[in-house]
Amino acid sequence: MPITVGHDTSKTRKTLNVGAQTVDYYSIPAATKAGLGDFSKLPAALKVVLENMLRFEDGKTVTTDDIKAFAVWGANGGKNPREIAYRPARVLLQDFTGVPAVVDLAAMRDAIISLGGDAEKINPLNPVDLVIDHSVMIDEFGNPRAFQMNVDREYERNMERYTFLKWGQKAFNNFRVVPPGTGICHQVNLEYLAQTVWTDTDQTGANVAYPDTLVGTDSHTTMVNGAAVLGWGVGGIEAEAAMLGQPISMLIPEVIGFELTGTMMEGTTGTDLVLKVVELLRAKGVVGKFVEFYGEGLDRLPLADRATIGNMAPEYGATCGFFPIDGETLRYLRTTGRDEDRIALVEAYAKENGFWRGDDYAPIYTDTLHLDMGTIVPAISGPKRPQDYVALDQGQTAFRREMEETFKRPMGKEVAVVGEDYTMESGKVVIASITSCTNTSNPYVMIGAGLVARKARALGMNRKPWVKTSLAPGSQVVSAYLEAANLQEDLDAIGFNLVGYGCTTCIGNSGPIQKELSAAIAEGDLVATSVLSGNRNFEGRISPDVRANYLASPPLVVAYALAGTLDINLATDVIGQDRDGNDVFLKDLWPTSQEVAELVEQTVTREAFQTKYADVFKGDDKWQGVATTDSKTYDWPVSSTYVQNPPYFQGMGKEPGTISNIENASVLAILGDMITTDHISPAGSFKDTTPAGQYLIERQVPVREFNSYGSRRGNHEVMMRGTFANIRIKNEMLDGVEGGYTKGPDGNQASIYDAAMAYQEAGTPLVIFGGEQYGAGSSRDWAAKGTALLGVKAVVAESFERIHRSNLVGMGVIPFEFTGGDTRKSLGLSGDETVSISGLDTIKPLQEVPCTITMADGAVTEITLKCRIDTAIEIEYIEHGGVLHYVLRNLAQAA
Repeated sequence: MPITVGHDTSKTRKTLNVGAQTVDYYSIPAATKAGLGDFSKLPAALKVVLENMLRFEDGKTVTTDDIKAFAVWGANGGKNPREIAYRPARVLLQDFTGVPAVVDLAAMRDAIISLGGDAEKINPLNPVDLVIDHSVMIDEFGNPRAFQMNVDREYERNMERYTFLKWGQKAFNNFRVVPPGTGICHQVNLEYLAQTVWTDTDQTGANVAYPDTLVGTDSHTTMVNGAAVLGWGVGGIEAEAAMLGQPISMLIPEVIGFELTGTMMEGTTGTDLVLKVVELLRAKGVVGKFVEFYGEGLDRLPLADRATIGNMAPEYGATCGFFPIDGETLRYLRTTGRDEDRIALVEAYAKENGFWRGDDYAPIYTDTLHLDMGTIVPAISGPKRPQDYVALDQGQTAFRREMEETFKRPMGKEVAVVGEDYTMESGKVVIASITSCTNTSNPYVMIGAGLVARKARALGMNRKPWVKTSLAPGSQVVSAYLEAANLQEDLDAIGFNLVGYGCTTCIGNSGPIQKELSAAIAEGDLVATSVLSGNRNFEGRISPDVRANYLASPPLVVAYALAGTLDINLATDVIGQDRDGNDVFLKDLWPTSQEVAELVEQTVTREAFQTKYADVFKGDDKWQGVATTDSKTYDWPVSSTYVQNPPYFQGMGKEPGTISNIENASVLAILGDMITTDHISPAGSFKDTTPAGQYLIERQVPVREFNSYGSRRGNHEVMMRGTFANIRIKNEMLDGVEGGYTKGPDGNQASIYDAAMAYQEAGTPLVIFGGEQYGAGSSRDWAAKGTALLGVKAVVAESFERIHRSNLVGMGVIPFEFTGGDTRKSLGLSGDETVSISGLDTIKPLQEVPCTITMADGAVTEITLKCRIDTAIEIEYIEHGGVLHYVLRNLAQAA
């Protein structure tokens, strides 16, 4: 589908000849010559956004003043927070967040018909790729049948969703689906979809080259920053707007330069490097900012390691973690099978338009920090947050301190495990998983894990019997090179059999552990642990049986599976015994960097990538057998518990409304600091005693078929019942109670869902109070959708994570921040108050407004809140009731 470019009033469009190719492009040096300002010292990451302004300058959404603002940014030392309208080239979806996006598109087709419009007006206007990667669960593990059995169960559980997605693939233009069993969306993006420089025809039919950019409905979209592709995670709501041609409203970001120097020491991995980077950047404070990596250390940093660092941008809080185009970018594009003409274009375009990182690359940054890679040591991170960095040789000490200070439980308590000849105690590793996009895209750490397994196998060692082991690569290419190196049979021998291609343990799809083991953990109130090569280790996310979760490199995951416990100094203690009873240490198993590099060189080949991605959209026999219809609108199955027509557009008129003051709202929850979207949004498994479980039981769905919340994201009835239902969330309105509970209108304890419905029945609006970094974590659309459907009109917090604030606005919920040092604690809030917020009928972006809090005893407190509707377009979204309503009305009027 052609792109619609702007007016180019400054005549910056030029032509570039590369071999037999001729393309037009928008020239940054030409913008300087046209008198728009000096852009030569801008960081490459910001030049990508600047090029976007040049290409889409139309005098309305983008003006020449917007372009000049980038020169002001440079003159001001890297600061000029002007609002701009940014249009990414494409959108990436995964199936958990993608299903609701397609559900909303299907609902919009129904709604536009009711508004007198044409259903076919509802299509993605930008290219959209949806990768089905979040639905495989690890039911079976540690045997040769695991992969096929997990795939079979995946189709059994998800056929309704897959039928719906296949209908969408047929019904919508500009929309492709990568079938199950292919890989993780970020790895497929990095290895195949991304082009670094994109090309398309414009409305005149001319071929135009421009930087490859995207937004994705998963926060780890940033992984592709390693290949100089500017992309970041947005909520499903923002992604749907981008799909429908709406620009993303953003402020020109600050760019933090992160200088890397030195050389990694023997025995360290890219994972060790990224865990230190996360710690440093979290301490620096980079929320809402771009981070760009530079320095001579990049000359020795493979793109796989760069992608690992880019992947973790959500963990260090940045919008992106960008690496400019250089020789390593070209090498990676070649190895991964990209077309030679494309590689030539990437080099020529980057050098012509100022995107190339050469020896003289020295841009202006808002601020900088530095890391000598020679100081990196082996490390893990946990037990609850990715930034909780622990040097490996301090792992045991740190764990024991967590037991005492965080979990407040003694070490040494042993509980018998029924039917087994071992006991369970705190610290034992019950899940060891090589999983997630972060590391499975990196052949150096994957080959490293295989070599640890090979050495352990040769010594006659095995995983401890209580450890659930799994290997879930991010693409089929990983299996190709592990098999080519004969390492897969070594991994199989100690239990790391292939369980599926997709996101597994990292998102809570770890599957059940042995029920006798689970019972022993519960009986002793023990702190079981997991070790995973992932990016997320928040409370309650990995498994309901596991309290302490640690991130580690794939080789360390293997080592911890052999040791079977976190209560060990893995760097120096005995891990186990060989077949002759001799002690084995980590140094006996660890491969040299030369061993790893030689195997990578031999087995990670261009041919492997070209073969595995040759027919990526075709899918296996199971996918090809999914039957669907050719209808323009979806025939919503009444009995489906997976896909339902959402209520967002019911009773919607042709004209927008107005923003109303909030009067006499009740408090639904008072929440603490770092309440993540994992706490808010439904994810993972759930029990029959929960509101969501009860809903399914009432519809004759057996517990075995509950599947996960994520798989049921297309059914708002399940999802709103699971909002704020995380088993570890703590509502401060209740003393010592964990889980999704609050006080209902009668003052008694009730589930948050039941209380919210009772308040809705009474016509009472609701507010939520929170602490710092409210909504940190993944870009979960349902954290905002569920909040809105529960009847919450406002969320008042000390600060917000970027994506969740934007998503709340996109769903018509207004975010507010405390001012003047006020907090939920300083105000002594108990949840029995009523809250009124005025000044909203004449609201301006970032305006301060009065709030009246009436205490249970009748005392009244007046405070001032900052309204976090940040931009003029966001005011329009709230007036319309949300961004989708805004788009729908505009499309209906245009029709």
